[in-house]
Amino acid sequence: METLTDMKQFLHSNHWVIWVLLLLTLWDGIWKIVAMWKAARNNQLGWFIAIAIFNTIGILPMIYMVLINKKPSTPAAEPNK
Repeated sequence: METLTDMKQFLHSNHWVIWVLLLLTLWDGIWKIVAMWKAARNNQLGWFIAIAIFNTIGILPMIYMVLINKKPSTPAAEPNK
């Protein structure tokens, strides 16, 4: 019980901790949603599951978005003859 009381006192005296945790949660959530949406659109089930399971403060979704997520190239439309 003493540990719980200490934690309550710490959070009560340090409001900034709550705001930092809230911002980190929001940051991770935004990156996760966008990366999962793109992985689903690209039919990449493995990446979708990995991003859904692992909480990495947005690092794994950023890696996916920057390194892995490549738009499939579409062949250029041929002009009508």
